[in-house]
Amino acid sequence: MVVIRLSRGGSKKNPFYSVVVADSRNRRDGRFVERIGFYNPSARAGAEGLRINEERAQYWIGTGAQVSDTVARLVKFHAKGVDGMAAAKAKDAAKADAAKAKKEAEVAAKLKAEADAAAAEAAAKAKADADAKAEADAAAAAAAAEAPAADTPAAE
Repeated sequence: MVVIRLSRGGSKKNPFYSVVVADSRNRRDGRFVERIGFYNPSARAGAEGLRINEERAQYWIGTGAQVSDTVARLVKFHAKGVDGMAAAKAKDAAKADAAKAKKEAEVAAKLKAEADAAAAEAAAKAKADADAKAEADAAAAAAAAEAPAADTPAAE
């Protein structure tokens, strides 16, 4: 079976892919029938990152060649043009920003809940301390009121 797939080239941590038509039994970077384009994922701004000869790709697809998932995605982006790729990257960045904002909001809500719980606990403790002090003062006043009566000599 004939497939249209990527063949890796380039150096370590700097990939460069050729879009090739090859027999599926051959190795990924091995023998191929025709090179119909390239993909450079690390292309600098202003440099061409993707080129596919669409006429040859359509010819091979018409003769029964299967397209790999990655090449199909690249062909779709190539049809949209550079603006389509930029829009897709912007959409992915917006999703990432939304996820980050959601996570930050969750963390802020958790911190606020913890602060509210701590404040409520502190208020409850202050009220309990005030009640205990009031009871102690009342007990002391009652004891003081009883104490002078006990000190006076009883009339016999």
